[in-house]
Order: sequence, then C-alpha cells, then structure tokens
Amino acid sequence: MRTVSVVGHRGDPYRVRENTLPSLRSAVERGADAVEIDVRLTRDGVPVLLHDDSLKRLWGHDRPLAKLTRAEVDELTLGGVPTLHEALLAVGAHRVMIDLPGASEEPVRTVVGTVRECGAGERVYYCAGPVTMLAVRAADPAAEIAMTWTTLAPPRPALLDAVGPRWLNYRFGLLGQELTDRIHRDGLLVSAWTVDTRRTMRRLMKYGVDAITTNRVDTLHSTVRPNSLVGRPS
Repeated sequence: MRTVSVVGHRGDPYRVRENTLPSLRSAVERGADAVEIDVRLTRDGVPVLLHDDSLKRLWGHDRPLAKLTRAEVDELTLGGVPTLHEALLAVGAHRVMIDLPGASEEPVRTVVGTVRECGAGERVYYCAGPVTMLAVRAADPAAEIAMTWTTLAPPRPALLDAVGPRWLNYRFGLLGQELTDRIHRDGLLVSAWTVDTRRTMRRLMKYGVDAITTNRVDTLHSTVRPNSLVGRPS
C-alpha cells in the first residue's frame, strides 16, 4: 500500500477557524504532512488566506475582499486573516497546497511571485482548474501542480502536456480502483478531497491514492499511521 500524505483542508477547521495561522499550526501539530490554503488578493494586491470572495461567512462582514485593502481587512478581522507570506512562515518546512479559487493571470503571477520571494517554491504546490493551472505554468515553468479535475472522462493529452501536472486532484466520490490505476499508469499522482470519515479514508487508501485532503487531520493521521503518537488528542 502506498504512503498517503495527510493534507489539512484550510488547516484544522473543525477545531480552529479555517485559513488562519492557528488553524494551520493545529493541522501541523496533529500530523498533517501538508496544509491546503485558499489565496485571494486584496484591493491593493496583497495575497491573503480566504476561501470566499467576501468576509461574510467567516468574519461577519458582508464586504467583498476585492474592494478592501490589506489594512481594512486587518481592521475588520482584528488581524485574523493572514497574508500568504505569514502562512508560509507559520508552517515551517511543511508542504503547502495553494488553492487559487477563480484566479486570473494577474493574481496568479502575484501569488507565484510571493512564493518565490519567500523561498518556498520547493515545498509549495498549486491546485485549481485547468485555466488557472495554465496561468500558474506560464508564471512558473517549474511549479508543482495538482490540477483539479471534476469528471470521470480523462483530461485530453494536449491539456496535460500544456499544464504538466504532477497530480490530478479529484473529489473523493469520483475515485475508484480503475480510475486510480489509470492515473498511475499515466505517471501521475492522485489526490482526493475532502474526506472526513474513517471508512472513506480506508477505502481510498485501498485504491492507492497518494494524498487525502481532510477537515479531520487527527482522524486521517491515525488511520494512515495507526502506530504514531503524533496528532493524537492528549
């Protein structure tokens, strides 16, 4: 059975508010091999961690992020929304999967530039749909890419050649043994999201997936590495 990487979805969101520094640190402490974060740009072009396009759900302010400066976001959230730079520092040497929801070319270039400035290129990989991943590839020919794919039909060879992904990133319900085997035969790794039950974790491990993204880092860690003390509740 392959070694499965444990990826904390937006950190450790069932314990600590998602996409915050405490959430990222909690995921690492509980055994995550990598953390997945969502990155968007403020009005003044600062990459920050936020999944939604506004502050409403997490922070109670119905204000679009794209219309707020970094300073305004800080004021509204009492410093709760970290920058990408802060997040990369917070997780130390751990891997970081950067999701770029709906990002166009300019935000992609800004994010990739920030990763480069932080010296984090070797431990960062990117995920999103094909259009965004093409922009990542254009911004960084050496970037590691986990291209999100949402159908059972395989990506066209021309698209794979253009994007050059290392991973295909699937919603867990699409994955089965045949599909996982086919992706591996094509020389790619398989990532599954977002998996929160032990039963499904074990099923995906049986298929041979290479990484699982979860909201329950401690549960996945104890399933993947049952003899490890790391990540177990005290």
